[in-house]
Amino acid sequence: MTASGTKRRIILCADDYALHPSVDQAVQALARAGRLSATSCMTTAPGWPAAAPALRELRPALSLGLHFNLTEGHGGSHGAGTLGQVLRSAYLGRLRVRELRAAWAAQLDAFEKALGTAPDFIDGHQHVHQLPGVREALLGELQARYAPRQMPWVRSTVPAGGLWRTPKAAVIAALGGWTTARRLRGAGVVMNRGFAGVYGFDAPDVAAYRQHMRQWLAQVPDGGLLMCHPAAAPAPGDALAGQRVVEWDYLRSQAFADDLAQAGCELHLGPMLPAEI
Repeated sequence: MTASGTKRRIILCADDYALHPSVDQAVQALARAGRLSATSCMTTAPGWPAAAPALRELRPALSLGLHFNLTEGHGGSHGAGTLGQVLRSAYLGRLRVRELRAAWAAQLDAFEKALGTAPDFIDGHQHVHQLPGVREALLGELQARYAPRQMPWVRSTVPAGGLWRTPKAAVIAALGGWTTARRLRGAGVVMNRGFAGVYGFDAPDVAAYRQHMRQWLAQVPDGGLLMCHPAAAPAPGDALAGQRVVEWDYLRSQAFADDLAQAGCELHLGPMLPAEI
């Protein structure tokens, strides 16, 4: 609960839309059930043009974002390699802002062509949007492309509450989360208040994932963002295949509704304005 006794409104975002039909199926079903606030879309995926139209009927209750990709093999000429390679290049100053601007432009163009509007928000696959060079290219493209009042908000990975004490969340924040939040907010870009949903993708069943969720819900503030990665069935070759199904089974269950109520939280559904985040 907030200080006034009202429920905390949180943003639950499913990442990786268009990566595989089983991901798309889960996102669409959860959105129709009121179990998602948002989904971030991988417009470099081969399935994106076919998967995008189904999202139109889910707006405005479901917010739609760009899931910027540099590390999946379908990134085309803008794919920069594995996450390890991208991290090394970013921190050695080898990523060229001009090429990254082209990648941002191409992926935003693909989103806007398919859906007819700008994304509501922006984040990054494996959080690459916050890396040195990538974040500068992002800011440049946002400022060139959108008027201030039309600018999408951007995901901050600064951990909510005491979640910075968990090793993986701390590493993600240290690898650009805190710096990106300071720089983008200094430039007037709106970001979420606190981030949760980080774990080792190692919860073997719904009960184990539920324990993670209860910890996140206890920490995430009003206006905070919690990410998830559901899929209705395992996708061949997906490293997260089994874990996605565990998340799907929990998020569509009564247990999730009970945990939201117990934590004094509710999902934010509908357009998200700067004053609301």
